[in-house]
Formats: sequence, structure tokens, C-alpha cells
Amino acid sequence: MAIYGYLADLVVTLHLAYVLTVIVLLVLIPVGRFLNWNWVRWFWLRVVHLLMIGIVAFQAWIGVICPLTHLENYLRSLAGQETYSGTFVGRLVESLLYYECPSWVFLVAYTSVALLTALTLILVPPILPAWLRLSDHRPALRH
Repeated sequence: MAIYGYLADLVVTLHLAYVLTVIVLLVLIPVGRFLNWNWVRWFWLRVVHLLMIGIVAFQAWIGVICPLTHLENYLRSLAGQETYSGTFVGRLVESLLYYECPSWVFLVAYTSVALLTALTLILVPPILPAWLRLSDHRPALRH
């Protein structure tokens, strides 16, 4: 069932894209503030960025393995492959994503990235949509 192996490769590639998105945005947001890039202050981009790493950190704290990892392993087993093996592309992407460390290392890393991401919300505040902004024009009090 080669299709399952290719689907597993697709999942691990999406997994890597997820990780890279979090890390690249964490770097580009402060750089973009310095270079006056307006897009780094887009509200929904910042919300999604914080949610992405927030989910990862939360899973680490409660001891849950990433659902993408489970899905990849399931697809590899359906393909008759050993977990974390497969095609060249799959092995290449896996070697970038998976490595052996004590679980506390991941917990500290995920939590640190989540805290740094939250800090960017303070240092480089997003531009709030109009419906979230406090109105500058308050109605006059009538006596």
C-alpha cells in the first residue's frame, strides 16, 4: 500500500511546515517591527501564531503526543513501513523533526517558544480589528 507511505510523507511534511511557521514567524515579527513591515502586526496572523505554539506547549505540559505524529505512524503502519522510515523525502523531513532528547527538554523548549511568542504581542503589538478597538469617541454625558 504505497499510497499510505506517501500520505505519511505528506503528514510529516505538513508537520515540518507547522514547526517552521512557528519558528520563522518568531524571528520575523521582531525583525519586521525593526524594518517597519506592517504585515507582522496583522491581528489574525498573530492570533494564529500564538495558538499554534500554545497548542504545542499545552500538549507538552499534559503529556500528549502530537496528533500529526500519531497520524504519520498510523499511515506508515498501514503502508507496512517501520515508523519514522519510508521514502527519501519522508526520512529527510523526519530527520529534521524527530530527535532523541529527554522529555523535559521539549517541555522547556516549547514553553520558552510560547512565552517568547506571547512576549512579541507586547513588544510588537498587533493592530486590532476595528470591532476590538476601544472607541476614541465616547458619547457625551447628558444632564
